[in-house]
Amino acid sequence: MAAIVNFVFFIASALLSLMVWALIINAILSWLVAFDVINLRNRFVYQVARMLDAVTRPILAPVQRFIPPLGGVDITPIIAILLITGVQRYLLPAANIAVLNAIS
Repeated sequence: MAAIVNFVFFIASALLSLMVWALIINAILSWLVAFDVINLRNRFVYQVARMLDAVTRPILAPVQRFIPPLGGVDITPIIAILLITGVQRYLLPAANIAVLNAIS
């Protein structure tokens, strides 16, 4: 039973890591579009941008309600990455230990 619990927490941690990478790639892509390095008229770029926006919007929208853009710079991806990293490093291991202790 402990192996299944550890596997579930491993998957949760991996999904959080993927979300961090999606936030980073989305931020870089938005900068590239803003500085006109790439444009959204390219179908592939547009589809990638839409997919990343669909994945990251549920994480960024609640943070954007509390933190407005500062001088035109959106710092919500940084705040979201810090929150996800905190959950990954502190809450998941504590929850894993609590669940394993409850099982035994």
